[in-house]
Amino acid sequence: MLDPYPVVEIQEEWLLDEPEEEMGGKRKFWYRQEDGIEWLFKFPRPNTGEHWAEKVAAEIAALLEIPHAIVDLATFGGTRGSTTKSFTAGGLELVHGNQLLKRFFPEYNPDLTFGQSDHTLARILTVMENVFLSDEGRKQARLRIAEYLVLDALIGNTDRHHENWGVVRHQEHGRWRGYVAPSFDHASSLGREIQDRRRQTYLREENVDVYIKKGRGAIYWSENKRHGPSPLQLVRHAAVEYPELFRRALGRLDGVSEDAIVETICRIPDDWMSVLAGKFAAAAMKYNLTQLRTIG
Repeated sequence: MLDPYPVVEIQEEWLLDEPEEEMGGKRKFWYRQEDGIEWLFKFPRPNTGEHWAEKVAAEIAALLEIPHAIVDLATFGGTRGSTTKSFTAGGLELVHGNQLLKRFFPEYNPDLTFGQSDHTLARILTVMENVFLSDEGRKQARLRIAEYLVLDALIGNTDRHHENWGVVRHQEHGRWRGYVAPSFDHASSLGREIQDRRRQTYLREENVDVYIKKGRGAIYWSENKRHGPSPLQLVRHAAVEYPELFRRALGRLDGVSEDAIVETICRIPDDWMSVLAGKFAAAAMKYNLTQLRTIG
């Protein structure tokens, strides 16, 4: 059996600012370790597994060999959470999706938080077509977005809103250079919000798929829909509309086995994640993996 994931103990003297609260009740703060690298610590919302969901999701992205933010389990003052390594060190700048969409679609509202039906896959891919100058750059950027959506479908990430993707850029010889930001912020995954009694019901009745189908993603298929499709359903639609992109993205699943999925979960320390939470997360990903391979 593999060793549990290590847990970082954050020291108060490392903090760069006071913990702040963002919309939705999440609290977070930046800190710098002794090696000079900056990390963002996030407190999970009460009665959720957002901390272990972040860690497992990052490990699944690693299995898929998809660029992703580095995540560790961490504690601060006895409180458990997750910590994410900054990917904008050394003069790099993250331009969020809402900023990019506003640039290329002047009517787009970058401040809307919920129900943004014009946050569509077609528009995101259009942004990628316009941000990058070379044909190869455009192609790779669109493929990267497709890969992120396959990751979302596998882990059930319903929170790919317009500030949870973007482009990292920097100035070089007076010109901007950049690439699609690594995938980040996966806390809304793996059934992290449901309680063990409900997990037990899903598992006993063998209908984990019911939970998955209820998921509403933050990327819409068309602007006239009231809700975004589930991450799995979005990939089903997209594989038909953009077959070359999603055929290649779905190919990432070739290196993932059910045993490997279970191992990523089993490495969460025992007292951080309930047995039922682990069983449910594994069952959900196994179901999603089977469905995604059917699409492929």
